[in-house]
Amino acid sequence: MKVDVLLGLQWGDEGKGKIVDVLTPHYDMVVRFQGGPNAGHTLEFDGQKVVLHTIPSGVFRENTINVIGNGVIIDPFIMLNKEVNQISAITEIKSKLYISEKAHLILPTHRLLDNANERFRGKNKIGSTLKGITPTYIDKTGRNGLRVGDLLLSNFQQKYNYLKNIHLRQIKSMDFDYSTALIDGLSFAEYELAWLQAAQELKSYHICATEYLLNKALEDGKKILAEGAQGTLLDIEFGSYPYVTSSNTIAAGVCSGLGIPPNRIGTVYGLFKAYCTRVGEGPFPTELFDDTGELLRTQGNEFGSTTGRPRRCGWLDLPLLKYACMLNGVTELIMMKADVLNSLKTLTVCTNYTYKGKIITEIPYDLSDDISPQYEHFKGWNNTIDINNIPAALTDYISFIEQYLNLKIKLVSVGRDRTQNIIL
Repeated sequence: MKVDVLLGLQWGDEGKGKIVDVLTPHYDMVVRFQGGPNAGHTLEFDGQKVVLHTIPSGVFRENTINVIGNGVIIDPFIMLNKEVNQISAITEIKSKLYISEKAHLILPTHRLLDNANERFRGKNKIGSTLKGITPTYIDKTGRNGLRVGDLLLSNFQQKYNYLKNIHLRQIKSMDFDYSTALIDGLSFAEYELAWLQAAQELKSYHICATEYLLNKALEDGKKILAEGAQGTLLDIEFGSYPYVTSSNTIAAGVCSGLGIPPNRIGTVYGLFKAYCTRVGEGPFPTELFDDTGELLRTQGNEFGSTTGRPRRCGWLDLPLLKYACMLNGVTELIMMKADVLNSLKTLTVCTNYTYKGKIITEIPYDLSDDISPQYEHFKGWNNTIDINNIPAALTDYISFIEQYLNLKIKLVSVGRDRTQNIIL
């Protein structure tokens, strides 16, 4: 058997949570391979809305095992108090959730460091979610980090205090007064106490070497779906650096983030919105600053599910999309939020750039450089989409994208609920 992969092809927020939920009945296991609580995967079903940050989006389907892989970083406070408490009101979770002993922990001081670093950067800030993501990955690669497996050791508190004191010295060097800082509305002392209690509770979950669990499942013929977080253009290697996340968001990250070999990768589902959005700082060639941009934000409810920040909105950028498809080896495309374009009489798509006096389709080293998107325009369908009678203008829009990317779009999402989809 192979591990199928579902990931975002833009700057995140493509709607991965919904599609994982839609696809899960075809899989035995759903696994997260990178990122942390900076992710916000929204699911809507049976009149309920749930936002997941760390836990895989297959958790609401019965008989599906959910795995948090070694490439994920975990904040026990967020996972247990903001996710498990919400999920437990809908479904039982503990028996179907497995956590890698090698997944790294986000400490309370990681979140303080994140805040201090952003303030220290001033106008050059990255636009962090302030969830402690970057400091945690820095400790991981610097070989200072604490992992979930450390919770089970007798000297965990000693290791925790050692790393905490290193962080506090770093924070002091940036003249950041953490005594007045709030983390999720709590003082540092309050948050630390709640975090330690949550870390203690986390020990009661299935903590194991998930690389063995997953490879054994493949040998046994189980079907596995790997769920990505953020998006390709936020990848630490190939995204719009430095305005990126700290992990590998592309398909290659599945292998290192789960412990499976490259020859076990199967179908790669690539998700993209029918337009573009971005949260935080960084280049955005097709960004709109007019009424159309505001309409996309309003109609698409484009506000960060993790931070609540308004998303920047713009037209679909096909050179960037083709770049993302190339990096990931995408085999099937899924277009999200086509319904957000319902009221537009004209649609606009970027097909190439003017860069230093030349027409290019490749992505330049610095997207913030002298780059001007070149557009093509299409007639909009200007109506609500009937999934049983697809508007001709939508069909034309889909066909143009398919021809440009040389890939087929298999599903078009036309609403928030798990049932609102057009299967092509």
